[in-house]
Amino acid sequence: MMRSGLGYDLHRLEPGRKLVLGGVEVPSDKGPVGHSDGDVLSHAICDALLGAAGLGDIGMHFPDDDPQWKGAASLLFLEHVRKLLDGRGLHIAHIDAVVVLERPRLGPHFPAMRQKLAATLGISPEQINLKAKTSEGTGAIGRSEAIAAYAIATLES
Repeated sequence: MMRSGLGYDLHRLEPGRKLVLGGVEVPSDKGPVGHSDGDVLSHAICDALLGAAGLGDIGMHFPDDDPQWKGAASLLFLEHVRKLLDGRGLHIAHIDAVVVLERPRLGPHFPAMRQKLAATLGISPEQINLKAKTSEGTGAIGRSEAIAAYAIATLES
């Protein structure tokens, strides 16, 4: 049986914070404000995987008021989700994700992100597709005040 799930995340951006996406630090003058490392890509993928498995959302598993997740690397969340999937006999067939922000350009960093995400999830990098889009200067993302990510995951049992 095939199952699909959709994930989304958004964080405000502030100067002087690290921009971590897919577990990779991307050089930038701004980074996300969040309880964990604010990795919107990993968070969206977590939600997509959890949704496909019928296991709720990232907030149920990693509440932002729980001090143990303060500053945590979001790849830890993906490791936990992978274990939940393994325990239910579910396998990741494919992940497709898009990160929305004005700058910096993300394309050069996608190979490293795909490698890191794939290693964390126990799949091949070819099972992950990443894209980047801008908001064409509109809204909070267009003003470089925020970053968002969308992901869809397909699971097989």
